[in-house]
Amino acid sequence: MDEVIGNYHTMSRIKYLLGPMRIRFLALTPTSVFLGFAGAIWTSGRVDFWYLFLVLIGALSAHVSVNAFNEYYDFKSGLDLRTRMTPFSGGSGTLPQRPQEARLALVTGLTAFCVTSLVGVFFLCVRGLLLLPLAVIGLVVVFTYTTWLTRRPLLCLIAPGLGFGQLMVMGTGVALTGGYSWATFIASLIPFFLVSNLLLLNQFPDVDADQTVGRRHFPITVGKRNSALIYGTFLFSAYACIAAGVWCTCLPRMSLIGLISVIIAAPTFVGVVRYAEDTERLIPYMSMNVIIVLGTPVLVGIGFLLG
Repeated sequence: MDEVIGNYHTMSRIKYLLGPMRIRFLALTPTSVFLGFAGAIWTSGRVDFWYLFLVLIGALSAHVSVNAFNEYYDFKSGLDLRTRMTPFSGGSGTLPQRPQEARLALVTGLTAFCVTSLVGVFFLCVRGLLLLPLAVIGLVVVFTYTTWLTRRPLLCLIAPGLGFGQLMVMGTGVALTGGYSWATFIASLIPFFLVSNLLLLNQFPDVDADQTVGRRHFPITVGKRNSALIYGTFLFSAYACIAAGVWCTCLPRMSLIGLISVIIAAPTFVGVVRYAEDTERLIPYMSMNVIIVLGTPVLVGIGFLLG
């Protein structure tokens, strides 16, 4: 009986450890790493798969770190108690249920941050100072996103895209090939616009709650309807990057298969504009947006591999 109780407590502890990591949202990381890997294959012809594994570990740790910090600081500020949760926003709900696990969330964030730093140091030793600007910016974004960047509208808009675009895609390319390329730069613009859009759209349901703790993102400062137009501009820009990249021969022609997701993107934009002020009706379009954000970079990456 004692063993059963012990196992229950262990499983419960693991559950509350994984909660602040937001495991179900981590799929975004391998998507960006895959795009960087595919670009590296197309530009160099071969990569070291041990390096690729380390890149993935470092990227996942960075994502876990920013998630855990976000959970901790949102709980400590009282935001979690004011936020209406949706499937795509409002956090995991772990700490409001178990306030005593707040310290564990902070330790998780710091530990993951250290793992990312160690991976970064390894690649700095292997590839030299080429990676230093990306490494420094990446660590700053992870550490300051919740407490500082979310209070500056423009930085709050572009920081997520920068993290999953330039930092992950280009960082993967440099780690695997030892140099920068136009291919990985243009490819990185695709998740830059799409992931920035993901966080922008996910802020719509949180406007009232976020205002109470001093956040200042575009849905607060310019309103949801104007933010819907920003969403549309970024959506168009992502697809324009694919077309422009192929036109200037920086991307292979097969990467045009990334345009397939326009089939979903067009009605999603219409829905976002129409239901910007109606959270219940907006949620299905938030779901469609996730498909766009995950699917488009994967399709472009497949295009790289097909050449």
